[in-house]
Amino acid sequence: MFPERSNFSRDWRRDSSLTGVDKKCFRLLPLPDTRRRCRMMAPDTSDDVPSCACKGVRRCLVCEGLKEKVQPEASESKIVHHFLYDPQSRLAVGKDAQAASFPFSGVFLWENFISEEEEKELICAMDQDVWKESQSGRRKQDFGPKVNFKKKKVRVGGFSGLPALSHKLVLRMYQESTLAGFQPVEQCNLDYHPERGAAIDPHLDDSWLWGERLVTINMLSDTTLTMSLELGLPELGLTGEVHVAVHLPRRCLVVLYAEARHIWKHAIHRKDIHIRRVCSTYRELSAEFLPGGQQADLGAQLLNIALNFQGSPV
Repeated sequence: MFPERSNFSRDWRRDSSLTGVDKKCFRLLPLPDTRRRCRMMAPDTSDDVPSCACKGVRRCLVCEGLKEKVQPEASESKIVHHFLYDPQSRLAVGKDAQAASFPFSGVFLWENFISEEEEKELICAMDQDVWKESQSGRRKQDFGPKVNFKKKKVRVGGFSGLPALSHKLVLRMYQESTLAGFQPVEQCNLDYHPERGAAIDPHLDDSWLWGERLVTINMLSDTTLTMSLELGLPELGLTGEVHVAVHLPRRCLVVLYAEARHIWKHAIHRKDIHIRRVCSTYRELSAEFLPGGQQADLGAQLLNIALNFQGSPV
């Protein structure tokens, strides 16, 4: 099919869990080139003058040093109750021996979701694309529609689909009942580096466009996902802020849904990024964009584009 001296090789990726035509997922990858090296480290994007994309209260080590950004005044000390999430019992276990544990619903952890070889393949593919500056020291790659969340407007824009290597990962997700029927319409790759003080502040993801489940694959290093509830849990006698630390092993998949998706904020703190960390987060559509919803036609169009798995970053 290909000339003997073709610039491309056929790279077959098989998964024993798949059957039929889905088992024959492949991608055309360039042959090794000494000018293009895949290394498990951040791509060289250094400029003469370092820059960042932080706005407002957002900050990273670059803008703190170069822009002499004014540090916020220390807020009054507040009570924070610290817990650790136990994925076996699905309990939030108090760090203080006197603190009672409580059920923590809405977190599903799948360890070793990808192999070492798959991780290397994914990172090499990402590093061949451009990483754009993002807030709080992060870099990003977006595969999704153009969205204005404030005005609640969405359009296709330059969206060409999810990346090819995500196809087999999405098929693998279907093995877990928690992800039954999951159809991702957006993928966001984020690159965290300790030298930039990369982090993401506590936040709730949008629920107008994005649906019930947030799915993230954690790569290159372990980290901690911090869940927080500012109002506490007075019914348990916890009147201060409550933090639940969810340990994310390297190459794991984590799903946030239910209360962990809609009530508890989630964050990755600067102190929990020790070496480079990359993650891919997949989002599904909300009911408004699914069959029977007010914008079902637009939702169908976006899904048709997303699931062709031929996309490039927008």
